[in-house]
Amino acid sequence: MTEGLFNNEGSLEERILGGLDDEQREVASTLTGPMCVLAGAGTGKTRAITHRIAYGVHSGVYSPQRLLAVTFTARAAAEMRSRLRDLGVPNVQARTFHAAALRQLQFFWPQAIGGTLPNLLDHKANMIAEASRRLRLSTDRASIRDLAAEIEWAKVSMLTPANYLENAQGRGTPGGFDLTAVSRVFQAYEDIKTDRNVIDFEDVLLITVGILQEDPKVAATVREQYRHFVVDEYQDVSPLQQRLLDLWLGGRDELCVVGDASQTIYSFTGASPKHLLGFKAQFPEANVVKLIRDYRSTPQVVKLANELLGSRRSGGPVADAAWAPPLKLVAQRPSGPEPRFMECPDDEAEAAVVAGRIHELLDAGVQASEIAILFRTNGQSEAYEQALASAGIGYQLRGGERFFARKEVRDAILQLRAATRAVAEGPQEPLGQIVRDIVASLGYTDAAPHNGGALRERWESLAALVALADELSVSRGESFTLAEFVNELQERSVAQHAPTVQGVTLASLHSAKGLEWDAVFLVGLSEGLMPISFADSPEDVDEERRLLYVGITRAREHLSLSWSTARTPGGRANRKPSRFLDGLRPDSVASANARSTTGPMRRKAAAPASCRVCGSMLATGAERKVGRCNQCPPSYEEQTFDALRQWRKDEAKSADVPAYVVFTDATLTAIAEAKPTSLEELAGLAGIGPSKLERYGEAVLAVLAENAVL
Repeated sequence: MTEGLFNNEGSLEERILGGLDDEQREVASTLTGPMCVLAGAGTGKTRAITHRIAYGVHSGVYSPQRLLAVTFTARAAAEMRSRLRDLGVPNVQARTFHAAALRQLQFFWPQAIGGTLPNLLDHKANMIAEASRRLRLSTDRASIRDLAAEIEWAKVSMLTPANYLENAQGRGTPGGFDLTAVSRVFQAYEDIKTDRNVIDFEDVLLITVGILQEDPKVAATVREQYRHFVVDEYQDVSPLQQRLLDLWLGGRDELCVVGDASQTIYSFTGASPKHLLGFKAQFPEANVVKLIRDYRSTPQVVKLANELLGSRRSGGPVADAAWAPPLKLVAQRPSGPEPRFMECPDDEAEAAVVAGRIHELLDAGVQASEIAILFRTNGQSEAYEQALASAGIGYQLRGGERFFARKEVRDAILQLRAATRAVAEGPQEPLGQIVRDIVASLGYTDAAPHNGGALRERWESLAALVALADELSVSRGESFTLAEFVNELQERSVAQHAPTVQGVTLASLHSAKGLEWDAVFLVGLSEGLMPISFADSPEDVDEERRLLYVGITRAREHLSLSWSTARTPGGRANRKPSRFLDGLRPDSVASANARSTTGPMRRKAAAPASCRVCGSMLATGAERKVGRCNQCPPSYEEQTFDALRQWRKDEAKSADVPAYVVFTDATLTAIAEAKPTSLEELAGLAGIGPSKLERYGEAVLAVLAENAVL
């Protein structure tokens, strides 16, 4: 409680810093100069930096209006603001990079550029589709999504359409297009935005950087406003965000950064841990503190997480910052159950086993909101939705309908806001009881309804609001009013910082970052899914390992890791457990004695160097995959090729991956022309490695068989 924190006797230092461990206390009490905090999962990094800010403000070292704390998601920023309010410092600016830059751009645009700030584009899809049509390129929703992601990567990497091509080598074929076509779409997209007088989210950062670089008066104003900076999740900073931060600093060193290179899982968006791990080189006098005491997970979970990172093979790209020695966590919680490893005959059986285990946990008293099922791709969720529904277990799909968009939540907020005008001054009932009384008219009762379906979901939404009111009345003190609660809900709605809803969480590993549960089920841990089949370089595979590490460290006590040997009931059992589990799961050997961690050891035959039709030399990788030069006509049947393309489209949609990730156009053409009739023949084609053979082989052969032309 805030009141208790600042009304108790004792020094300011003890009131704010008394509950911190030695390393957290060092972070929170070192208020000036550059500081780098290397913070492992569950080590209390947010606690350390919020107490640092609070201690700095209450001791007079910081002015709350002149400190800017930045992080990477609106939810994380809202959580930081909430904690700072609990610590009695409500006026500190805690924002995302984009929100901070947009605020500055809105203020400085009239004097720096003149006129009115262009409208902000919410989604790129329509304009990218239009740009593609102008270039006569055929696209679908998946390819447009991939092109949007590639353009975003280019812009945060500070590339333009003019220099994209020379800097994007090795990026594959985004959306199924070669890089020259992508650069043309990029240029057309930028031209359309200019014609329509709109800007996108990356432009907000780029234009702010441009103004700060070109206008000394604006730069001086910003640097006068902000004297101290805190950056959370610093391992995720992109080159563009780092440039903006450098301009904010203007050569000063009042900067505290916090991050963990072992949790770098967004390199595909331009994120890089090199800034975090190179901080000491940039600021030689910086104080570097390591937070390694894990307060979240049991020793058994921590041991598994440490062993996963510790088993990375040496000899990889050690120059890459992501290969820096990981922090070795030290568990602080009491001992708990050993992690469970489960092999199942097929995906359906795996989902059923997981649902059964969840039922056991619920019967043992674990709350449904404290259980999560995490998977690599969104396409895996359907089997678990069906299994939980069949077992009568409520769930919430992270990334589904947003909490504050639900009708019952919107109605509740309207009634709560109206009630603020009717609540009399003077002594009142506890906030939680006031909220209970108001939302009772919408269907809330103290006891949950026995039946499921829409009625139960509605009750769970309202119950989450009631629980939040109870929680905030404790953390903010008994004087926390209904009006303040409504303002809190409004801010959380903008940031999509939803309260806890009863129900098992279904989420992708990427979207689980920053969250934690009592029980976590990591599912689908087979080769081709973990690591994902298109992770074909040592760097990509290592990022997949870090993604699994993030999944493991989400668990406080119960952890289950499972995989299936076949995709469908009765299917061929040719799946193998993830290489990352070698040496970790019972009865397995270390990966150094089994499969390579950087890719399959199986040697593939070299692709043909000359055209099989005319005998001319093949000039490109795509030609060598097909075994035919572009001048010679294709030999496949249109019906077969169209069927393969439709299958690839459906597969990509199901797995929530770009179409080219399943197979490139060149590989699909090679399959259609070769018409293999066995897995052995299919494996002989260029572009089809063991992972793709295992994941897609039988399905491809089935498509070919169904569309064979007699």
